[in-house]
Amino acid sequence: MQPVMKGDEIMDLLDEVFPQIHAGGRVYAIDSVLPGEAAVRLSANELHLRPGGTVSGPSMMALADLAAYVVILAHIGPEALAVTTNLNINFLRKPEPGDLIATCRLLKLGKRLAVVDCGIAGEGQEDLVAHATATYSVPPR
Repeated sequence: MQPVMKGDEIMDLLDEVFPQIHAGGRVYAIDSVLPGEAAVRLSANELHLRPGGTVSGPSMMALADLAAYVVILAHIGPEALAVTTNLNINFLRKPEPGDLIATCRLLKLGKRLAVVDCGIAGEGQEDLVAHATATYSVPPR
């Protein structure tokens, strides 16, 4: 399945409909959009750290949710009303401060639901720090 939107088009849409994601500065970037897959980067800063100097769970959940949204929008087009109906995350190991990259792939893109698998790893690292699955409700197309 080929994407219908490019990363810069999706970021422009996010800037328009979800400007609040940049409330703490521009920390999210879309690294790639490929057939059935997208990668989104979180440049974690002090706002994303928890005691002990690790990236917080809520920050990783937000990254997984945003990356799932990006891969879905890439394949359905500019549909701001696609919404999360379920997000499940497993934290696997302590992430070090710095950039985290969520790579999400579409498992199913149906008429009403999209299901996404998402792995989160530190930049340049192979071992996942978290794994998430997300289900989105997709408006009728």
